[in-house]
Amino acid sequence: MSFQRRRLLQTLSYAFGASFILSKNKSAVAAQNPTQPTNTAPPAKAVAKHEPAGADMEKVAGIGGLFFRAHDPDALGRWYLQHLGIALTPTSENSPVWQQEAGQTVFSPFPEKSGYFGDPHKVWMVNFRVHNLDKMAAQLRTAGIEVKVDPQSYPNGRFARLHDPEGNPIELWQPA
Repeated sequence: MSFQRRRLLQTLSYAFGASFILSKNKSAVAAQNPTQPTNTAPPAKAVAKHEPAGADMEKVAGIGGLFFRAHDPDALGRWYLQHLGIALTPTSENSPVWQQEAGQTVFSPFPEKSGYFGDPHKVWMVNFRVHNLDKMAAQLRTAGIEVKVDPQSYPNGRFARLHDPEGNPIELWQPA
């Protein structure tokens, strides 16, 4: 997994520039692979590929929802609320909506044959930002949920993996 994560980080840094990944931790530049150039400017082809069509292009402001199929939507919704604190879709006008904190969001299609999600039949994975990865992992383990914390610390933070009761992959990310 660490090789795959390094490769993903390398791709992201080339595609979006080092400021995307290393914006909070300038000293992390020293952690780059010494065989890579220290100039982290993205190659011209990558920039052209990821730039919008024009400066006046209207862009989305963020993710407004994550919708997916489940064998037992009610039970799965309760699991996300109980273990990750994600409020479900409101059922009345006065019910609260889950409010996210502002922060980075990576939007990245993966190759169809990628092993990054684990089970090849799972076509999506959600990554949740957390403030304290160790505390969240301990809380989940106390509830009997298996959590694999990646021992490697990366320039953009730390990661852990778990699965919801229906086997959907979840990644937890504590930004650097």
